[in-house]
Amino acid sequence: MRILLFTGKGGVGKTTLAAATAAALAGRGRKTLVVSTDPAHSLGDAFGRALGAEPSEVDVVPDGPSAWGSTSGLLHAAQIDSRSLVDSTWRELRQEIQTALAGAGLDSLDAEELTVVPGVDELLALTEVQRLAEHGPWETVVVDCGPTAETLRLLALPEAVSGYLTRMFGWQAKPGARRTAAAVRRLGAHLESLRTLLTDPSVTTVRLVLTPERVVVAEARRTLSSLALRGIRVDGLIVNRLMPAPGFWRGAAASWMRTRRAQQNVVLAELAEAGFGPELVKPVEHRAVEPVGLEALQEIAYELYEGLDPLTGNGKGVTPLLQVSESDEGYRLRITVPLHRDSEVDLARVDDDLAVTVDGFRRLIALPEMLRPCRITGAESDAHGLVVSLAGNRGPG
Repeated sequence: MRILLFTGKGGVGKTTLAAATAAALAGRGRKTLVVSTDPAHSLGDAFGRALGAEPSEVDVVPDGPSAWGSTSGLLHAAQIDSRSLVDSTWRELRQEIQTALAGAGLDSLDAEELTVVPGVDELLALTEVQRLAEHGPWETVVVDCGPTAETLRLLALPEAVSGYLTRMFGWQAKPGARRTAAAVRRLGAHLESLRTLLTDPSVTTVRLVLTPERVVVAEARRTLSSLALRGIRVDGLIVNRLMPAPGFWRGAAASWMRTRRAQQNVVLAELAEAGFGPELVKPVEHRAVEPVGLEALQEIAYELYEGLDPLTGNGKGVTPLLQVSESDEGYRLRITVPLHRDSEVDLARVDDDLAVTVDGFRRLIALPEMLRPCRITGAESDAHGLVVSLAGNRGPG
């Protein structure tokens, strides 16, 4: 099972590229589901047909100009309705916890307020993706996520909500709270399975879609940092809507195109200088006609993957988020996170955790046990991330 998550700044074309990738996978014989968690629900527009909450079959044309053979029954698509999931799935668990809280002595109104978990609609959308992935016949699930900010919140929810429940229901072992404890344990186990699914690089990877504009690239860099902090692997950047080379065209239109393409080439060069080379960055040219329907999507996929397997990504191994080494004064803790020269970084010690904030995205990272008695003495950054120096006694051996 493989899961590909597509995200990017609103309007960069992530839905089209997610649909094109799914069509390419099905065209190569893989049973594929493409599903949208984006509240905008434009996945059906990309295919030129209506989609519902349950997967429905989409006929697939052969993959690329030189491909042939039937692919009927291999591609399905769906659009998750998170609002209806809140009205159905969450209601039962919420009522169970609320009843247990009231039975443990809380006022019914207080109990109701305590069961309003922030972001539950996004969490249930992710839960539905997991259900479809684990219980369906699919070899690959392609997810058209919402815009970047919503996606980052979505991917952070399993860990965040788990901590929220721990704090809210930390008294769960007290008498009269057994039903609450059982309900919270079930939800906690489920959240842990979601976190494991997202951070397993052999299963889940992210494709980040952007357009060749400095503002969009700046947001993409911040997104890469945030995903790295959460241990989620990005295996490709797709630069969409690159102006076609004007060639030998003449006139004002050709001059405008040459100027625009030259500006875009500067942005691509800056990406390459920042370490995002052609093995990671894939361009897709702008089209004169809006790509709607399977044939148009297959044309995009053929340009994007050039006959290669869409699951390959950049083929690189995954560097662990945390690496510990010894130093003269104690230890050095490397936190692997992509940074650029304008990144704003803040570190703070919170009990046994290290609070790391990069460009406004914050995560509490549990320190390895050997580092918990140590104190932070300094920090620096290099091409691979942050290096934190800690002073303390090294144990025997």
